[in-house]
Amino acid sequence: MPTDTQKELALLAEEVAACALCPRLVAWREEAAANPPRRYRGWRYWARPVPGFGDPRARIVVVGLAPGAHGANRTGRPFTGDRSGQWLYAAMHSAGLASQPTSTDRDDGLRLRDAYVTAVVRCAPPANRPAPAERDRCLPYLDRELRVLDRARVLVGLGAFAWDGTLLALRGLGHEVPRPKPRFTHGAEVEIGPYVMLGCYHVSQQNTFTGKLTREMLDAVFARACGIVSGS
Repeated sequence: MPTDTQKELALLAEEVAACALCPRLVAWREEAAANPPRRYRGWRYWARPVPGFGDPRARIVVVGLAPGAHGANRTGRPFTGDRSGQWLYAAMHSAGLASQPTSTDRDDGLRLRDAYVTAVVRCAPPANRPAPAERDRCLPYLDRELRVLDRARVLVGLGAFAWDGTLLALRGLGHEVPRPKPRFTHGAEVEIGPYVMLGCYHVSQQNTFTGKLTREMLDAVFARACGIVSGS
C-alpha cells in the first residue's frame, strides 16, 4: 500500500506534468518534440514538465537545472536518455544509490535507494537558460518536494543555477540562508536548517567532455553525501 509520502509525491507529479505556466517553455518543449534529431525520430516524446524521481524516503536529494530537450523532455524522467544521465546515474550506482548505472527510459528498471533526483525548472528551456521569471514560477514545486521529502538531509546542487535555485527554495521554506549568499563552487559545503548543501559541477557534456568534471570528482561528491547521512 502506498505511504502518505508516496501519495503526496504522486499528486505533485501529476500537477507538475500538467503545468503550462510558462508559454515560452511550453512552445520550446513541444518544438523539440516535433523536430527531433534523426536518432530520435519515431520516438513519442514526453514533451511535458518532468516530475522528480526516486525514493520517497530519500535522505539525499540531487537538484539539476532543467530537463534536456532530447533527454528528459523525451523520456519523462530526470537525467534519462542523455549523456548527462549516463554520468550521474553511473556515479550514483557506484555510491549504492541506484540499482543500475544506466538510465535510458522510464521502463528500464532503474530504482533509486535513499536518493531523489529533481530540478529547479521542470521544462526544457531554449539553450538550457530559463528566464528568472520562469525559475520563480517553477520553484514552488521544489519547495513542496522538500516539504514532502521530510527525511532529506543532503542537497546536491548540480551547477550554479541549481545551487542558487535551491537556496531560494530553502529561503522560501523559512530556513535562514547565510548572508552573503553562499557562493557556488565544486565541493562547496554549507549547512542550512536541517540540510547540508553540496556543490557539484553539472554533469553536462560541456563539463565532462572538457575534463572540468571528472568521474573521480563526481564520485567524491556522492561519497561525501553518503558519509554525511551515515554519520561518518
